[in-house]
Amino acid sequence: MPYDYPKQRRLQDYVSEETYRYTRAPVNMAMTLIADAYRDEAFFDLEQTRVYSSSWVAVGYLEEVKETGQFIVREVAGQSVIITRDKEGKLQAFYNTCRHRGAKLYQEDGQVMRFRCPYHSWGYDLKGDCIGTPLFEGSDIPEDFQGIFDMSEVKAFDRADYGLFKVRVASWGFFVFVNLDGDAAPLETYLGDLPERLKNYDLANWQIVRRKNYEIKANWKLIAENFMEYYHLPWVHPELAKVSRMEDHYRYQGTGMYTGMTTTPISDNSGSGGWKGLPPVSSLNEREAVSGRFISLFPNICLSVLPNHCFVMMFQPQSVGFTLERCAILCHPDSVGQEAEEKLEQLLKFWDLVNLEDIEIVEAVQEGLKTKAYMGGRMCFKFEEPVHRFQNMVIDRMVGINNRIPEGDGTEMVRMFGPPDGASSGDD
Repeated sequence: MPYDYPKQRRLQDYVSEETYRYTRAPVNMAMTLIADAYRDEAFFDLEQTRVYSSSWVAVGYLEEVKETGQFIVREVAGQSVIITRDKEGKLQAFYNTCRHRGAKLYQEDGQVMRFRCPYHSWGYDLKGDCIGTPLFEGSDIPEDFQGIFDMSEVKAFDRADYGLFKVRVASWGFFVFVNLDGDAAPLETYLGDLPERLKNYDLANWQIVRRKNYEIKANWKLIAENFMEYYHLPWVHPELAKVSRMEDHYRYQGTGMYTGMTTTPISDNSGSGGWKGLPPVSSLNEREAVSGRFISLFPNICLSVLPNHCFVMMFQPQSVGFTLERCAILCHPDSVGQEAEEKLEQLLKFWDLVNLEDIEIVEAVQEGLKTKAYMGGRMCFKFEEPVHRFQNMVIDRMVGINNRIPEGDGTEMVRMFGPPDGASSGDD
């Protein structure tokens, strides 16, 4: 065999460019990402720091922090983060820890007008500024006891120096993102041309209409990679293949930290369901109204944007072989009328069917990867080009290249399963 993968690696190997030389090759010559990336807990721990701490990670939806003081608590790269909206309507995000003794402020989502530590009652406003420090200065301690706790003469203490630790936060469409890296490129750069490609969908006004969570015994990358390739479709998804035919798939890849595919036209529903039923968003052009866009936004979102709804999978890696997947169906007001409930239930049932099929197969892959003899496999040209793109994004961050944005195709759409010369602008 021409590929001399070592059987054992040290931690420093995971941050070395040499480790990934076979995956760095052009896709028609490339091997997959090293197997240890999916089965070694040491790789996972390093990946949390190198990938998730340097990327724009989706943590929720705008509607979850729509009102003043409404907040969500999410974990990113092992760090608990609070995301909220201040009195001026601006998104704010902070590490979920008090500046006094480090207590965790909140365990779950809620709504407040100011944050208060459960330990010693230090208070913070919605911008994260420290506004109350019992034992140091005035507080809401009963008047009879204030003399005991008065420390207003404490030296070298200024509340302005003890606000909550801020985290970068931004939004696009209906998503909220945070980035733990203060030196990372802005979200706009990270997204590349994706907002322009999807501008007619008016995503900022879509609302969650259904939710379902899944606990998956597989590495988060296996789930993402499974989403972004259709090589497995005929064997794993016989019902999905009826409404999303192989021959109707195109690459839909522009510049940005994402992989993109499209199905056009969408086929009619099968006996097990499908994507048609609700009316499309009125602002879509003629092609968008009959197409599905399938976007994997690095690192933790997969979204299927249909003309009348969007199915989102948001990953929260828990360990090297376990992932919490938070799924949601969102719709634009144009698509949801008084008769929508039954159709929404049908959509949820269909997506659940497809997702359970995917979960079964990725869990089987995770089990297979326990075989130490397996070091990596050969990429299947064309079918797995998006996987190659994704895996190289992972490698970039593992070796410390944190601001490289992959380029896109020269044409808007490239046929994936057509004849050898199947390049297309989408107008054929």
